[in-house]
Amino acid sequence: MAQPLMPKATAVWLVENTALTFEQIAAFCGLHALEIKAIADGEVAVGMVGFDPIASGQLTKAEIERAERTPSVRLSLQIQDLPQPVQRSKGPRYTPVTKRGDKPDAIAWLLKTHPELSDTQLSRLIGTTKPTIAAVRDRTHWNSQNIKPRNPVLSGLCTQRELEEALAHVRRQPGAASHDVATDAHAVD
Repeated sequence: MAQPLMPKATAVWLVENTALTFEQIAAFCGLHALEIKAIADGEVAVGMVGFDPIASGQLTKAEIERAERTPSVRLSLQIQDLPQPVQRSKGPRYTPVTKRGDKPDAIAWLLKTHPELSDTQLSRLIGTTKPTIAAVRDRTHWNSQNIKPRNPVLSGLCTQRELEEALAHVRRQPGAASHDVATDAHAVD
């Protein structure tokens, strides 16, 4: 069963403002009945501000009154008909200082194993710039003698799913050359 937003604060509000049993509140909030009793006794959640489930649209006043009249009735979370927020697309992501040195290695690995990826796809996948990609490709990077091709998935710069999506995007392009099984096997390395 889905739990309410901020279950402990919701339990505090229900203990303070309703005549529901501890078991009803515990079942609704996903807590243990003894924890609800401790909230009522002032042993737990001291000073916690209660969260009103009616104001947030998680419960109706009629539902609470119905449950107060019949102790065997369990409260049910109100189904929201509001559209859920859309997950924000990933923008530039932060790369920790310790992993920034791995970017040229990852670029070299991708250039070697997946030359079909464009510079734009490489820069999105690794989180780097096109001049850095060009420098690694041309071996004019300031640290080119120390660059060793390493899988960006194992380095933590991208996920296997992101890499596979980029490769699938290339394969869907019109005029894309067919890839042999050996090329696909490198994506799993």
